[in-house]
Amino acid sequence: MSAVSIAVGAYLVASLLFILSLAGLSRHESARNGVSYGIAGMALALAATVGLLVHDTDETLPLVLLVVAVSVGAAIGLWRARVVAMTGMPELIALLHSFVGLAAVLVGWNGYLYDEGLTGSLYRIHSAEVGVGVFIGAVTFTGSIVANLKLSARIKSAPLVLPGKNMINLGALAVFAVLTVWFVVSPNLGVLIAVTAVALALGWHLVASIGGGDMPVVVSMLNSYSGWAAAASGFLLDNNLLIVTGALVGSSGAYLSYIMCEAMNRSFISVIAGGFGIEVASSGDTDYGEHHEISAEEVAELLADASGVIITPGYGMAVAQAQYPVAELTSKLRARGVDVRFGIHPVAGRLPGHMNVLLAEAKVPYDIVLEMDEINDDFPRTDVVLVIGANDTVNPAALDEPGSPIAGMPVLHVWEAKDVIVFKRSMAVGYAGVQNPLFFRDNTHMLFGDAKDRVEDIVRQLSDIPQQASR
Repeated sequence: MSAVSIAVGAYLVASLLFILSLAGLSRHESARNGVSYGIAGMALALAATVGLLVHDTDETLPLVLLVVAVSVGAAIGLWRARVVAMTGMPELIALLHSFVGLAAVLVGWNGYLYDEGLTGSLYRIHSAEVGVGVFIGAVTFTGSIVANLKLSARIKSAPLVLPGKNMINLGALAVFAVLTVWFVVSPNLGVLIAVTAVALALGWHLVASIGGGDMPVVVSMLNSYSGWAAAASGFLLDNNLLIVTGALVGSSGAYLSYIMCEAMNRSFISVIAGGFGIEVASSGDTDYGEHHEISAEEVAELLADASGVIITPGYGMAVAQAQYPVAELTSKLRARGVDVRFGIHPVAGRLPGHMNVLLAEAKVPYDIVLEMDEINDDFPRTDVVLVIGANDTVNPAALDEPGSPIAGMPVLHVWEAKDVIVFKRSMAVGYAGVQNPLFFRDNTHMLFGDAKDRVEDIVRQLSDIPQQASR
């Protein structure tokens, strides 16, 4: 059996392992196996690629370069994975997407510089692959960089609104189509530079035009873009594994984005085109009255007397690393016979599934962690809701104020509960830059300070309340 046949077979097995990985990651119970399948598939793919290179070349330099590149990349990847906090995971993922996009651009340029003597229609097809691959990769690269900068607060999360914003995007796509046809008919360096420049600018503008409240969907969409960029590279390199893997990532990322758009009442096409995130009149200057503060001791007494409690976490819980004391509080309340559940908004945090991972990390039982649609009707029958670090996802302005930037977005109806306790450091607005009228309602009480410290205070106070007084 030839080395090429062995490599193709290995790539096929790796592709199947990647499919099993995606299937495993779709459920909490099988997520660990899903990760293992993915690691095994990638290890097999790398081994097959190295073996193919060893077989095809007698030179030492290519092997040395490959070993150095893999070693450096592995070292950096292991280091970043070890030191990154869960709060930094969204921006890290956005940065990793940018690497995929940059790799696609470099592969496309390499395909133009080394065309292997293709002629006629094959050369035209090859040129089209180069143009499309470079375009998708460049859009992914700059778009992911902007997403990383927004998520890490290095630039403002507010949307960039240039005059004729939508026409700029459509114009860039039209220019790309013209340049691609030109490049296919007459490939030359100037046209390829123009394609690259247009794509880099479009990627930057697409994501810069989207506001912070929509960034979780953007990260998911960039994941899809990176998959299609990898698939484009696969066509250029005649690598079936890259084509299959890129298509898997691209399609699954697009479908996840579609689901999230449905949950947020957003247009899927608008996400792809960077069409939402337009700044409109905000409720930030509206006078909602005075807020009501509460102490940790008073919260403990409310929880001790409650029969049902719902906890709605957000990005603030991740920042404070409060998931562990929250898990301890949950355990103590359940031991007292209190029905405790979690309500998770589809875009809670700044990454799809962010809150689920944090709670799983703290060993919170899966069966009490419910999605928004599963728990929204239960708030009127709930005694106490703890809003820990959430803001935009529990904002009634999404329903009550048509002029709000988050108008129309489904939110958790926490205000329908008997008592609402909001954990916040201050009265500052959330990531979307929108004031939350929930904070000023009569049944809402603000508990200020670090979420982790305040939850720990409540746990201590709860321990001093006799068991028989808990019902």
